[in-house]
Amino acid sequence: MRNARTSIAIVIILIAAWEIAVRALSIPEWKLPAPSRIVSTLIADWAVLGPAFASTLQVTLAGLMLAIVGGVGIGLIASRSRLLENAISPLAVILQVTPLVAIAPLLIIYIGPHATLYVAAFLVAFFPMLAGTLSGLRAVDPALSDLFTVYGANATQRLWRLEAPSALPFIMAGLRTAGGLALIGAVVAEFVAGTVGDQAGLAYRIVEASYRLNMPRLFAALVLIALTGVIIYALTGLIARVVLARWSAQRAMVD
Repeated sequence: MRNARTSIAIVIILIAAWEIAVRALSIPEWKLPAPSRIVSTLIADWAVLGPAFASTLQVTLAGLMLAIVGGVGIGLIASRSRLLENAISPLAVILQVTPLVAIAPLLIIYIGPHATLYVAAFLVAFFPMLAGTLSGLRAVDPALSDLFTVYGANATQRLWRLEAPSALPFIMAGLRTAGGLALIGAVVAEFVAGTVGDQAGLAYRIVEASYRLNMPRLFAALVLIALTGVIIYALTGLIARVVLARWSAQRAMVD
């Protein structure tokens, strides 16, 4: 809580310094708008920026959900077979290290601009979920593993009562990383795809504002992207805290 208050105080000081500097130096609006001007533009242009914000948030959350289901699901399946894991891991690494802007044009050709947004958000968030799941499932306490063997536990019992609970911290760590990456993927895809109309996201509004030298709207869209990142970070953090709290309580009961 103390760190949060310190961070908020620093942000407020920086914004105040920004406002004072713009006014004192008479910096033109087309170069750097004052924070007060950005806020007023955010309110005045909400009819345009609001739907864009909702679109970007929807794509990000949908891509993240797909990554959670796909990463954890494929991780569980791959963990049952070393051969399968060795076959999947290189493909996942290739997708992770290949720049999204390089494959986004291909995605647009094959599946269309709208679907590209969701696929791009999914692709960049998929690897952390897969890696976290595989690492967690392989990080089982050897003593507990031997105990399950002694008691004759089958594969299903080992998975759900030993491996999956042990993997939860790793999966939650992957979730925190995947949340931010899903937003990055969505924004990059919006820049490349250039979707318009009801499907236009914040990245499109940034490009549109830059062409018109409408810097207050451009900065307002940037603020909303940052706000989207904060929402995703807080949401994934809350999920991780709740899940790990229950995980810790169950471990304490077992111990």
